[in-house]
Amino acid sequence: MRTPAEVPSPQPAPPGGRRRPLILSAGMGAGHDTVAAELARRAAAYGHEPQVADVLRLLPYGLGGGLRRSYQASVRHFPWAYAGVYGAFLRGGSGPRPSGVPLARLAGDRLTDLVERLDADVVLSVFHLAAQLTGHLRERGRLRVPSAVFLVDFAVHRQWLHPGNDQYLCLTDGVAAEVGAALGTPAVTTGPAVAPGFRAPAPGAARWRERFAGQAPGRPAVLLSAGAWGAASRPDATARLLAGAGYLPVVLCGRNPRLRGRVARVPGTLALDWVDDMPGLLSAAYALVDNAAGQTAVQALAVGLPVIGYRPLPGHGVDGVRRMSGLGVAELAPDGPGLLAALGRLAADGRERAERVARGRALFRGDPMAYVTRL
Repeated sequence: MRTPAEVPSPQPAPPGGRRRPLILSAGMGAGHDTVAAELARRAAAYGHEPQVADVLRLLPYGLGGGLRRSYQASVRHFPWAYAGVYGAFLRGGSGPRPSGVPLARLAGDRLTDLVERLDADVVLSVFHLAAQLTGHLRERGRLRVPSAVFLVDFAVHRQWLHPGNDQYLCLTDGVAAEVGAALGTPAVTTGPAVAPGFRAPAPGAARWRERFAGQAPGRPAVLLSAGAWGAASRPDATARLLAGAGYLPVVLCGRNPRLRGRVARVPGTLALDWVDDMPGLLSAAYALVDNAAGQTAVQALAVGLPVIGYRPLPGHGVDGVRRMSGLGVAELAPDGPGLLAALGRLAADGRERAERVARGRALFRGDPMAYVTRL
């Protein structure tokens, strides 16, 4: 693993040195696509010619759409079902375990055709099924260009891992060490990748503060994230708890109008649908209550907004929130009183808040594209 000082910074591509990276994402919520778009923006800014593709669309027989719909339904309505799938297919364990390769390789011909058609000279996966696919193809010599994986989770699950990939780019030293030990593949720590707006003063923050003050004067705004699909455990109960304790609960309902309608009925609560100005919103808030350790949590860390894990989603949500807590960049609240106590420790001028913010921002070490464009 490299230290922060060793992380290279990409330079504008020299004449004739332009790369053509193909970034493989997946439309599972919005997190993977958000990362893919930012990596593509960075590559283009340095003079390269990126392309982004959804690996689910490469699967035949409508399998990709079926996977998307079943995952969405399970996290929204049957979290216990997803917990079972995660335990069987994704979490590690002794003895034979199901592999993602049989499903992933169904997209093999379409991916190799796409690489040839785009004349891509490196492939970067930001979704675990894509990592299984590229690793499988590289191992068998069917993918002739280098393959990198940007592991966007704080906790490693086994479907990210395939020894055929050339390099892994990780959020933390701990994840890089796990990948290296499991695969013997080069793994480096780059930290997360967020758009520049999350690491600069946010012009929209003043407008959000005015809105919060008009809604509930004097009450600190606490964001509750439910992801793009509006998947959360009892957010209305959490909103009542926060409102009763003197906060303004601001529930991010994503693209789930039913959830927004339900939460909007909680007195003293602001229920939002899809938000475009996330840098401004995060900059104006007091804290983020998170349930998935996904991109909203990463964006909050970049802004300098403290994160508290509460009622995490099963599977990777639980593992990721626990890992963030273990790193000291978030706190995991065990129950309602624990959530209020955690919020109370985040006084605006307090030492704990300042230390948490500093640890979160320290995760952002370098640019994953600096490695990808050098493979």
